[in-house]
Amino acid sequence: MAILNTTTLNNLRTTIRGEFNVAFKNANAESMYKRLATTIQSASKTNTYDWLGKFPQMREWVGSRVLKDMSEASYQIANKKYEATLGVDRADIEDDNLGLYATIARSMGQEANDFLDRKVAELLKTGFSSLCYDGQNFFDEEHPVYPNADGTGAATAVSNIYKKTNADAGTPWYLLSLNRPLKPLIHQQRTGMELESLTDTKDETVFMEDKVRFGIRYRGNFGYGLWQQAVASKADLDADNFEKAYKLMQGFKRDGGDPMGIMPTALVVPPELQSDAEKILKRTVLDNGAGNINYNKVELIVNPWLA
Repeated sequence: MAILNTTTLNNLRTTIRGEFNVAFKNANAESMYKRLATTIQSASKTNTYDWLGKFPQMREWVGSRVLKDMSEASYQIANKKYEATLGVDRADIEDDNLGLYATIARSMGQEANDFLDRKVAELLKTGFSSLCYDGQNFFDEEHPVYPNADGTGAATAVSNIYKKTNADAGTPWYLLSLNRPLKPLIHQQRTGMELESLTDTKDETVFMEDKVRFGIRYRGNFGYGLWQQAVASKADLDADNFEKAYKLMQGFKRDGGDPMGIMPTALVVPPELQSDAEKILKRTVLDNGAGNINYNKVELIVNPWLA
């Protein structure tokens, strides 16, 4: 029988924290959010991303430099706090019944990573109703693109939603460009995943509830990068609609009319659209015997958190 004292609690803390860290590291190595979002470290309560829509284009240097100011529109992502807390029963410590808690600690490590995956997938699902840097929803039919490079003139409304008909109401799918320094989604991190514990035998929870507490703490948030790197659709996922959505992204231009040169690199779908996506991207020969021009045209990412 183990006695609940500082040594016992320190041993328990070391075990649970170690199991948590190993599980989180293993899960994080193959995490979905890293494929879809750029992680940006934060050093304050809020990060401002005014530069997203106003980064200057290279030009021949003739005379003085031409200064391009950041956008007056302010797109900010404020950090939030998240937690998950575990209470370890004092009797289990006394009875040396800690194998279960090692498993639970590993599950907490997995959950910490799954949380990040879920939140990034949520960005895609809510992109039709969540604002991005230009004041429009991330997936929207009225993104303003201006005729002059300095952002002046009468803006043209540009859509990054592909529609076959105005009645499209199917399961959403997404074409993303993931090969640029900034991906279309942002994971803003203020602190990493931390497992904290109260190990004082005089802690009030130990005295009142006969439990020792362990908790995950995380600070950060999630947001949107360039809408031009994402096209969403609720049309049927077939080859014709895929190709038209692909061309839609290829046609995006910056203020002033120059092509942005953005190309889709990934088709992201929920599990229920996996078979449809594979018919487009994974068959070398079509039903009519012709070669498939879309074979491996982009990476297929089946995201379980989009279900």
